[in-house]
Amino acid sequence: MRFDPWNPAFVAHPYDAYAELRTSSPVSFFEPTGQWLVARHADVNALLRDRRLGRSYLHTATHEAFGQQPEPEFQEPFWRVIRAGMLDVEPPVHTRLRRLVSKAFTPRMVESLRPRIRRIARELADGLVERGGGDLIAEVAEPLPVTVIAEMLGVPEEDRPLLRPWSADICGMYELSPSLEVQHTAVRAAREFGEYLRELSRARRDEPGDDLISALAQVVDAGDRLTEDELIGTCVLLLNAGHEATVNVTGNGWWSLFRNPAELARLREDRSLLPTAVEELMRWDTPLQMFERWVLEDVEVGGVPIPRGVEVALLFGSANRDPEVFRDPDLLDVGRVDNPHISFGAGIHFCLGAPLARIELIESFGALLDAKPELVEEPAWKPGYVIRGLQALRVTV
Repeated sequence: MRFDPWNPAFVAHPYDAYAELRTSSPVSFFEPTGQWLVARHADVNALLRDRRLGRSYLHTATHEAFGQQPEPEFQEPFWRVIRAGMLDVEPPVHTRLRRLVSKAFTPRMVESLRPRIRRIARELADGLVERGGGDLIAEVAEPLPVTVIAEMLGVPEEDRPLLRPWSADICGMYELSPSLEVQHTAVRAAREFGEYLRELSRARRDEPGDDLISALAQVVDAGDRLTEDELIGTCVLLLNAGHEATVNVTGNGWWSLFRNPAELARLREDRSLLPTAVEELMRWDTPLQMFERWVLEDVEVGGVPIPRGVEVALLFGSANRDPEVFRDPDLLDVGRVDNPHISFGAGIHFCLGAPLARIELIESFGALLDAKPELVEEPAWKPGYVIRGLQALRVTV
């Protein structure tokens, strides 16, 4: 099968196409999207760290000067929110935002959440057991990170059901060639979420609480602080990046274990393997299959010249199965130690929430191992390719 991100069969299993790309066309132009596909781990890893590429080009040129069409006017509320967060900006703005956010989002603060995350994971798994099973994604994978990030941000409990739909709708814009309907839905969600957070952040500036929004609103470094738009963009990013990925790692991961029963049995027998198992599940079937970057200066990748003004599509799913880096890459090994997967990215945009995601996943998988879920039916994949996950994962316990 060739690279075809709109084909459900490819979305369900892209790895044979990746193997073909790595062998025959590790750097190739994909006409339907006008992007250069990069398939090998060494090239993907290097380009993630190469400052001649960026998530945005607007710090160097206007849309027109860069040879790109400006976004349609109706998208302005979406980009106002997204470009106020650190993921879609470059230094020096990115450097400043990451420094300020890191002062509130500290390793000590994240580690202090572990007991609470463990309790939430156990409660969700126990609920699944009491009901005799259900949809593992809707009943465990989704509620855990939503509850954690909502508690971290200080979102009142009655408002938390709003977060998952907002996040899913906003992330629809990151798919390849999203439909006009998907674009309008993403814009609406970004506007609604932004307005909600603006009101909440103003309340926390006036009356700070013991939550991340209050901390971000108060953090000051050498007289510098986050603007209101930057605080909102940061909170949206923390929800979208941490929540969407964690949900899909959990769903994809359990589907991977069900397809590899010997490894599931091995993990049930030896819980000390949970940390390496989580890393391996992220490598073997990563939820973020592609990460896009703009070429700010002419580069050469694998002997192929790529000009300024175009976009490269870094194929994380392919890089994580590269036999030049991983021994028996198509084999799921929950005890794999040498595992330099790039599911969290690399370089200056390495995922700030990686420590939190690892805690959530270890506690979630541990709690569900005790529940002993068994698969009811083969799951179906969502239509999205860039952010790839299952529609549902029905189990009995």
